Amino acid sequence: MRRVYFVLLLLLSVNLVSAQSSDNAIGLRFGGGNGFGTEISFQHALTDLNRLELDLGMFSRTNYSAWSLAGIYQWVWKIDDGFDWFAGFGGRIGSYSWSGDYSNQFPNGTGGSGILLAAAGNVGLEYTFPMRIQLGLDYRPEIKIINHGDAFGNNIALSVRYRF
Repeated sequence: MRRVYFVLLLLLSVNLVSAQSSDNAIGLRFGGGNGFGTEISFQHALTDLNRLELDLGMFSRTNYSAWSLAGIYQWVWKIDDGFDWFAGFGGRIGSYSWSGDYSNQFPNGTGGSGILLAAAGNVGLEYTFPMRIQLGLDYRPEIKIINHGDAFGNNIALSVRYRF
């Protein structure tokens, strides 16, 4: 965790020295529901009205581990000074593996591995403070195409990012 703080502090320091700004943001997306928990999140503006968001999540428990990469194309609309709302679509790809008896959750419940593939939507609201810290709240429903559990997933997340 210290490394994350150090990287964010370094980015803040570099940006304060520089007078330039761009439309990128990096930080953490704290998800819940059927998501991957905390994800490393990166936003890259394509134009003034749309952007690409990439979220890398890793999940590990005793006898179970998984990773995923979500890519979401978003349209962004300004509400007021600092406030934006956004909507978009994209997908998620990843991998999982488990060992032990999970017969109530997985087919062939004694172990295995596989890939994840899902189509996703996204809608949310965010606020960027004058010091370039961005707070966001979003909802991401997913229809899982290749999966090991439910065919539909819900993910609500709070994001904290630094805009640079």
